[in-house]
Amino acid sequence: MQKQMEKSCTLLVHFDKGAPSVANEIKESLEGNDVQLKIDALKKAIMLLLNGETIPQLFITIIRYVLPSEDHTVQKLLLLYLEIIDKTDSRGKVLPEMILICQNLRNNLQHPNEYIRGVTLRFLCRLSETEIIEPLIPSIASNLEHRHPFVRRNAVLAVMSIYKLPDGQHLLEQAPELIEKLLSSEQDHSCKRNAFLMLFNCAQDRALSYLFTHLDRINDWGEQLQMVVLELIRKVCRSNKAEKGKYIKIIISLLNAPSSAVVYECAGTLVSLSSAPTAIRAASSTYCQLLLSQSDNNVKLIILDRLNELKSSHRDILVEMVMDVLRALSSPNIDIRRKTLDIALELITPRNVDEVVMMLKKEVVKTQNGELEKNGEYRQMLVQAIHTCAIKFPEVASTVVHLLMDFLGDANVASAIDVIVFVREIIETNPKLRVSIITRLLDTFYQIRAARVCSCALWIVGEYCLSLSEVESGIATIKQCLGDLPFYTLPTEEAEAQDAPKTSQPVSAAVASSRRPAILADGTYATQSAVLETAISPSTLVQGSISSVGNLRSLLLSGDFFLGAVVACTLTKLVLRLEEVQPLKAEVNKAATQALLIMVSVLQLGQSPVLPHPIDNDSHDRIILCVRLLCNTGDEMRKIWLQSCRQSFVKMLSEKQLHETEESKAKALISHAQPDDLIDFYHLKSRKGMSQLELEDEVQDDLKRATGEFTNDGDDANRLNRILQLTGFSDPVYAEAYVTVHHYDIVLDVTVINRTKDTLQNLCLELATMGDLKLVERPQNYTLAPQSSKQIKANIKVSSTETGVIFGNIVYDSSSNVLDRTVIVLNDIHIDIMDYISPASCADVTFRTMWAEFEWENKVAVNTLIQDEKEFLNHIIKSTNMKCLTPPSALDGECGFLAANLYAKSVFGEDALVNVSIEKQLDGKLSGFIRIRSKTQGIALSLGDKITLKQKGGA
Repeated sequence: MQKQMEKSCTLLVHFDKGAPSVANEIKESLEGNDVQLKIDALKKAIMLLLNGETIPQLFITIIRYVLPSEDHTVQKLLLLYLEIIDKTDSRGKVLPEMILICQNLRNNLQHPNEYIRGVTLRFLCRLSETEIIEPLIPSIASNLEHRHPFVRRNAVLAVMSIYKLPDGQHLLEQAPELIEKLLSSEQDHSCKRNAFLMLFNCAQDRALSYLFTHLDRINDWGEQLQMVVLELIRKVCRSNKAEKGKYIKIIISLLNAPSSAVVYECAGTLVSLSSAPTAIRAASSTYCQLLLSQSDNNVKLIILDRLNELKSSHRDILVEMVMDVLRALSSPNIDIRRKTLDIALELITPRNVDEVVMMLKKEVVKTQNGELEKNGEYRQMLVQAIHTCAIKFPEVASTVVHLLMDFLGDANVASAIDVIVFVREIIETNPKLRVSIITRLLDTFYQIRAARVCSCALWIVGEYCLSLSEVESGIATIKQCLGDLPFYTLPTEEAEAQDAPKTSQPVSAAVASSRRPAILADGTYATQSAVLETAISPSTLVQGSISSVGNLRSLLLSGDFFLGAVVACTLTKLVLRLEEVQPLKAEVNKAATQALLIMVSVLQLGQSPVLPHPIDNDSHDRIILCVRLLCNTGDEMRKIWLQSCRQSFVKMLSEKQLHETEESKAKALISHAQPDDLIDFYHLKSRKGMSQLELEDEVQDDLKRATGEFTNDGDDANRLNRILQLTGFSDPVYAEAYVTVHHYDIVLDVTVINRTKDTLQNLCLELATMGDLKLVERPQNYTLAPQSSKQIKANIKVSSTETGVIFGNIVYDSSSNVLDRTVIVLNDIHIDIMDYISPASCADVTFRTMWAEFEWENKVAVNTLIQDEKEFLNHIIKSTNMKCLTPPSALDGECGFLAANLYAKSVFGEDALVNVSIEKQLDGKLSGFIRIRSKTQGIALSLGDKITLKQKGGA
């Protein structure tokens, strides 16, 4: 049988396929005496050879004219040339002309210049032909004792490479002894590392003997050698678990090494080898120290990922270090801060919540003073974190709510919204804080500048002002922020000429506010929010004192009539409550009259010509409803306005809490401890002179053995589902692939079976890709005996979530006819987008913001046999691997219409947004659209194709 060997590639050079170099030109340059021309010619020859050209006529020219050259660059390029040319014939025998280079290599190994010796030894590391290497063995061995470390370093690598060859142990029988002798006397760190690596790979017992002999000096070894020691420990512990304890002690001692890379590797090795609390505590403590000492943001993110992995399996130990983890918030990078907060929030317990909240409060205060551009976004993250803490542990709410209320007027609207939503939830869940929150809210109300924050604050005022003083303060605050009435005045004919400049300016300001960007009176540009500030200048739509201009007034004058409707509803609630708590009827009538006047003024403003847009119908109807209610109040309406709204809010909170509880229960079901786990009694265990760490580690191993963790091989049923048949059962070669997706990599594990009675030679799996997929390397050729099988692995890189296709064929030579090449075409492998996206959650505000920003939209018409709206929605959720953000309560009931938002995130960090809007027709069929939005085109198109394919359901 012909022996097939893989042709290894050790060199890769970019080659621009422009005008090809002619062999004759290269030959002439090599024959000349100009060194620079020889260098250029050698480079051209190497690039041609690397890209599939064969230039056999150059070999003798190079032997005659290049071999004798003393120039170092020429010698280095000569070795690269010798490295890539074919040294064997088709039968695997070394070509006779290769003997010509042996003498030159021997001369180089004895050259007075250490550089020539070093690069030649490095070249020998890549040779696999024993006929060429054998005559050079004495010269290689003599270089182990050379005075220069560069030569010794490469000599050790050459010895290791030769010893690892199939016949290497016969060529260099004494290699382990030579290297061990060198290691004991060597002073250069790099040489010691290479020597220890050689013993590690070729004579592991000698490496372990050296390690334990010099254990007391391990902290003085160089970083490179310490890294190899850790690799050796990992390898030994996997094969010999019984002796794991003594190696773990070595790792613990290496945690004090000066090199950050070694310390990081030590922590990772500890976690992979042991579950003992002492070991995990040491590893997590090390990660926390590295988190503070390293300045590189990428390093910090990697360390946070390691801590996150530890949190899932050893949360109890990480809880002790939550304050150390939070110290990473000192980094100005927003991604590091976000990841740090995510980890810390899952480590909060009743014991540490006060410390954590105190730390978060300090960070919130810092955001006031700093001038960083992302302070607003960071403050929003901190507010959300404090909100989460307060919901989990209501007793801490009183310490933070008043501090956060200072940020209701924050320029970052998202942050201010988070604060007011937090306040709204706390005032309901903590009745003791109601009075202080209402008082503080009324005091700071004038600072609020965002319409959405104002709306939520007004709702709180309307619902939670219960006492007489609170109701009166609420009405007075709203009146103060609205300013003097009316909101605008029509000029009289006499004053028209005089007041023309005054009235024209505010109108233009109001018009300007509807455009983005706007041009101000002084000629400068401003965004809409800046224009709103100018709208409350002395020359407003009404003649009034400057002190009377408030935030509600400025927002109303900018055309925000939804806020006007909220003001009307709030005033209505306050007046209705005033009727209950105010004994004086005259005071109630006075308040009602003032409220009616405000509502009528808002309606008047909405229908006036001074604003570019009139009031919308919905806001108009709500304000009219409020007017009618104040004019004629009934008990039933009073109950709806004063009780039902709050009951709806309480129901919403309870549903939210129920949903969170269900999620936490679902997570708790994935438990690492089972009811029938073994209970280990430390005092009954024979210690046998073991340290506390070794004892803990043995106990943890016993527990893992008891729970079957050591024997868990994954879900075999799931594995079978991912096997794809590539050829037919009647084909001479049967092939099937198991596809594994590792985020950015796809591994194809292809099983090839020869079903014929002939030997198949040069069998090759040829693959090609379409889409954002890239084949990493071409699988090698194999020889397949009759009825035998072969496992072939192929790696493919993925660069985006766009659906890709892998196609190809199997090519082989039959032993009966060598000239006859057989090709079997394989079935296509479609890489599913579902492998790259996973369900995720995001706030409604974030969803809406992304929906407005993302430019790629794919609109898919609903075409399904399913006739139930909820069933169709569940089918889409299951098919797309997305999470429904719309709460179940919003989907309850039967109305023939359903709208829901779905969200998922890809492994590449891309967001996928889906909106499902469906309606049941009279004939029972569903119609509507599914809209997909994303930042990139690939995910929008791929999800659309998936939905189109799967939406039929029952088909």
